[in-house]
Amino acid sequence: MERSCVWDDLIAQKRVADFLKQAATTGTVSHAYLFVGPTGAGKKTAARALACALFCDDGGCGVCSICRRVRNGLHPDVHILQPAGAATYMVEQIREVIHDVSLRPVQATHKIYIIEEADRFNAESANAFLKTLEEPPDDVLIVLLSRTFDAVIPTIASRCQVVRFRPVPESAALGVLVQRSGATLNEAKAALAASDGVVSRALDFLASPVRRQTRNATVELLKRLPLMDGHDVLLGARQVLSEAKAPVELLKTAQAGELAERKELLGKKQSTKPLEERHKRELTAREREGVTEVLSVTESWLRDCLVMSGWAPELVANADDADAIAEVAAVMTPRAAVRALESVTRARSRISYNVSPQLAVEAMLFDIQEVLRCPR
Repeated sequence: MERSCVWDDLIAQKRVADFLKQAATTGTVSHAYLFVGPTGAGKKTAARALACALFCDDGGCGVCSICRRVRNGLHPDVHILQPAGAATYMVEQIREVIHDVSLRPVQATHKIYIIEEADRFNAESANAFLKTLEEPPDDVLIVLLSRTFDAVIPTIASRCQVVRFRPVPESAALGVLVQRSGATLNEAKAALAASDGVVSRALDFLASPVRRQTRNATVELLKRLPLMDGHDVLLGARQVLSEAKAPVELLKTAQAGELAERKELLGKKQSTKPLEERHKRELTAREREGVTEVLSVTESWLRDCLVMSGWAPELVANADDADAIAEVAAVMTPRAAVRALESVTRARSRISYNVSPQLAVEAMLFDIQEVLRCPR
């Protein structure tokens, strides 16, 4: 089947791409979808592709200004939501969405709400959202994303058309990264590991010298950990996290341009407060993404130590650091490697509950240091 560029962004999901493209072409798009599949399967990419298909005069060409703005997260009628609470969507946040749903689109014929981590609705926020989810205005499309179907509250799931995504084979993901970025296979492996297997994020990673430098700094910090004193560990954590925040400045510049454009378009007819609030949430999400990348690099490096100790060097993601990994793996037991990996899991959990990323990363590094000094 001939496909437009936006559908080509979906890797190893031909069935999903064909289904959604057909719905957009024939005008049979549902009012609400629940996209279910593992991290990195392309759920958010598919939601944005669907937005392009509905907004673009050419059905989602991928190259026009509308498609570019949707794909870059800058279109005023595509709203991406993440939980505002430490562990759940807050009912106040959902009420803001309900109010926004009632407003007309700014530029397009539709408004699309992409709701990440749909499994994090609690009973109160879910009940507040049910009527809107079941009967949104005709020009509103709601797409919920979740890793599993069973984790979503049944009353939410039952009001959506479910679309299931398959895991993307690593070979397919690596092939796309090499083809589209010009990176080597080893660079693609490192990027995929740093991005939790999400191809779109890995492509952004490969295109960003700042993010690649943050990854390199994280690896160097891990290698030096056994020889560092407490002060050096704290300083190293601060430096790596500072580098991880650098891409936030680029986002601020893009947001300033979007805000200026919105004010010029609307004048004083409509408040820009909702946009400003979204910008704040996007900045928070981007900062967390930078921290998550540090954790993912750490996790992949420790996992490499584990697989290398099990004599499976072909599975190493950070091949550019294979010699140092081999040295650690030569003395590290699988049990010790698992202990170190558990420290990364604890850091992720702490950050999800609004513990300071600085404190969470510091604690993680001290735990890893203890393992590296006594790797038995």
